[in-house]
Amino acid sequence: MLSAQGSMSTRTLEATLAQIHAEVQPLFGRGKVADYIPALAQVPSQQFGMAVALVDGTTCSVGDAHVPFSLQSITKLFAFVMALKTVGDALWLRVGREPSGAAFNSMVQLETEHGIPRNPFINAGALVVTDILTTRYAHLDYALLGALRRLTDDPDLTWNMRIAKSERENAHRNMALAYFMKSYGNFVNPPELVLDNYCRQCATEMSCAQLAQATMFLANDGLDIGRNGAPGEQFLAADEARRVNALMLTCGAYDAAGDFAYRIGLPVKTGVGGGIVAIAPGRGTVAVWSPELDAKGNSVLGAFALERLVQLGWSARLKSDA
Repeated sequence: MLSAQGSMSTRTLEATLAQIHAEVQPLFGRGKVADYIPALAQVPSQQFGMAVALVDGTTCSVGDAHVPFSLQSITKLFAFVMALKTVGDALWLRVGREPSGAAFNSMVQLETEHGIPRNPFINAGALVVTDILTTRYAHLDYALLGALRRLTDDPDLTWNMRIAKSERENAHRNMALAYFMKSYGNFVNPPELVLDNYCRQCATEMSCAQLAQATMFLANDGLDIGRNGAPGEQFLAADEARRVNALMLTCGAYDAAGDFAYRIGLPVKTGVGGGIVAIAPGRGTVAVWSPELDAKGNSVLGAFALERLVQLGWSARLKSDA
């Protein structure tokens, strides 16, 4: 199913998404659904959704774009933004800004770099971010959920308790990362409490359409566009939005970040739930989801779909259609 809304002509975008939807079909079976979290292993694999949201309010979607899925590491993006808003540049005293070049759950660099994670998007960095927010918020899980509900205009947005429980029961490596960083003095709260918050955060569910909407502020100089007659909210300062996009470009796809930057050329954040969100600054956002992952934990169909979207020149052609 393909759907579109907006004030500008969407014929080009509709045709482009329909073409991509057809092209991804032969790729099913080339990846594997994440199984280290047992609840995620039960997600039907042959699903694909894609949604585009433009800064002028135009939206277009195809396939399973309105099916909720587990955001997993994509929520690291929102937690990072929340920490940046909360503590500012003090964040960089505890987390780096460099690509890791290692797997998202690697412990190797932490010892040589004295418990300071390379960036906020690997697991170690995300745990430090969650530790910072756990200190600032008595109920971090609901504080983050409140921000996401505002960005999606969905008061019922929540996390999947079954997935959160499954993830928490199997969070052995993340717990090890937390205690290892605590041994270097880079962890304040009890790791058990931080892991509780972290696993609920990762189990947040959104659809592609919601995810594209929720990240609009990153394409629009920090401004979340108004909807249904409501004014927009300056969710993040413009210079901070630019810096977040820079980190997404260099660090947002785990140890495949360089490959994504070369093939797609847009800031992205991926998750092992099969979702990917991409930002086209000044133009809009793209969210794709398909649960089958490659060896580095990124969606096979999602990465292909994003690459095809930029190859087909969607933003330039839409501009000429306006």
